[in-house]
Amino acid sequence: MQEFIQLPIFGVFISIIAFAGARELRKKFNYALLTPVLVAIVFIILFLFIFNIDFDTYNRGGKYISFFLGPSVVALGVFFYEKYEEVKQNLKVFLLSVAIGGITGVLTVIIFLLLLKVPDFIIESLAAKSVTTPIAIEITKLTGGIPEITAGIVIAVGIFGNAFGPFILKKLGIKSKIAIGTALGTAAHGIGTARAFEESKLAGVYSGLAMCVNGIITALITPYLIQLSFWGVS
Repeated sequence: MQEFIQLPIFGVFISIIAFAGARELRKKFNYALLTPVLVAIVFIILFLFIFNIDFDTYNRGGKYISFFLGPSVVALGVFFYEKYEEVKQNLKVFLLSVAIGGITGVLTVIIFLLLLKVPDFIIESLAAKSVTTPIAIEITKLTGGIPEITAGIVIAVGIFGNAFGPFILKKLGIKSKIAIGTALGTAAHGIGTARAFEESKLAGVYSGLAMCVNGIITALITPYLIQLSFWGVS
């Protein structure tokens, strides 16, 4: 057992087993909190804690899964190509919606945290909460926040969007797969996009595209919005 744990394949193996088991659990018990990403994360943390395995040992193999995050995002282009003609018809409205959603998402967090009078580094760390982790971390480095806080919050936001996003949207009367996909991609990045594909391929395509567009918008505007907000309260 100890020899297997030291192998790079251990991290890959435990991650795949955890996620596959979590998906089966979700199929059997369709509860919002049983979202596969959350269940898999909890399982891996508990497993490492119970068997006293440090993170570096796990990450020898786990990092290979992280490596495929980039190619998996690029692979969304295949679905975009399949739905290109349909997306093109709604492109202006789509881009406007994502832009408004992205800017509003950043502004609401900044304003809310300013009202709570939290330290500046918290605002700088949480402003980019709705974009995928690599982009969010780079934004945080630019603004002077703490990347470790950003990474944790981004994952939490994605899990929340994955678990409750479709439920909230449908309760608000939103039934369009295009709207659901766009909202999930804008607000909950890659984890939300995974949930959008469960809704339909069309929702997944719009979600993946929204995630990419919002990443660009958020990277461009967040440093300036933070500076303006600090200047406004000083």
